[in-house]
Amino acid sequence: MKILVLSASVGAGHVRAAEAVELALKSSNASNSVANQDVLALMPKPFQKVYRDAYFAMVAQAPQVVGWLYSATDKTSRHDKLQQSIERVNSKRVLEFIRDFDPDVAVCTHFMPSALLARERRKGRYHGRIITVVTDFEVHGMWLKAESDHYFVATDEARVHLEALSIPPADITVSGIPTHPVFAEKKDRTAMRRKHQWRADLPAILLSAGGFGAGNATRMVQSLIDANTPAQVIAVCGRSAALKASIEKLAAAKRRSALPVVKAVGFTTEIHEFMSAADLMIGKPGGLTTSESLIKGLPWVVVNPIPGQEERNAIYLLENGAGIWCDNLHTLAFKVGRLLQEPGRLAAMRVNAAKLGRPDAGKVIAEFVTGIAISPN
Repeated sequence: MKILVLSASVGAGHVRAAEAVELALKSSNASNSVANQDVLALMPKPFQKVYRDAYFAMVAQAPQVVGWLYSATDKTSRHDKLQQSIERVNSKRVLEFIRDFDPDVAVCTHFMPSALLARERRKGRYHGRIITVVTDFEVHGMWLKAESDHYFVATDEARVHLEALSIPPADITVSGIPTHPVFAEKKDRTAMRRKHQWRADLPAILLSAGGFGAGNATRMVQSLIDANTPAQVIAVCGRSAALKASIEKLAAAKRRSALPVVKAVGFTTEIHEFMSAADLMIGKPGGLTTSESLIKGLPWVVVNPIPGQEERNAIYLLENGAGIWCDNLHTLAFKVGRLLQEPGRLAAMRVNAAKLGRPDAGKVIAEFVTGIAISPN
């Protein structure tokens, strides 16, 4: 069997989900040929810039517009002619790649390749199956504008949503969102704190700072410092050297003995170990990051989620008792402090978070696609 995994690098989540599916497929006993491709990487640079960079510019400068667009496009009507025309003009290399590989099945972790394949199949130029993996906790209408043979969704509510839209139950699987297998590995909290030189006597707050502008992330850390929050704050800054430097400057300016202890971390491949060692997560709830943290039983303080999909992900956390919401940075330290003062509440949130975790999502998808059970490691 020839299996093609397709994503689009509009944010890291779709690509990380595709990598998780690819790993699960390759761990199968089947002698399948598996390829993984970011379709946006094969499209012209101007299209990439508009499709990806314009979105992030709106997130940073006009989040209300992002929310409006999310609502305006949340429709299931198919065959949007303008969208199809724009994508068709820019997808020549993508379609050539797909025809050359000639897959028996394509697994799509973004709605754009699903739509491209569906159009190709209607034209008689693609004959394989189309599998769609939704990478948020709610199914936006964009995922449904093109026909798919099977949908993998994150929650039972998403399944009910699709069934209400007349998608046959047999064509829907509640798998969770696929994550890298390292997040399913059991890590001893004490050992992880020792490895990364975290304090054993203080609660550990993992702040996903890379999703914020440098100003907001710095304000968040400053708020925790001003309140003398009795904790250690590990701010993961991603690839932003400016953000890391800004937070390191705050840490250096406070009294050495004052709380919280603040550490800034740049790009890391050890976030799964950080999640194993932490007590609380502060950040924006993207689908993949949220799924990874739930596997680790890590509760959330959701801060200023992007209107639309991140707000819906946040609602999922709140409804299930795995998070609290803060939309005012002036009250962040107050909310965190209250939570830390209620260890029973925090422990209950950890239990609730762990109940939501689905570490086997990639395996479930791979087993369906190949029809062959994957042996445990």
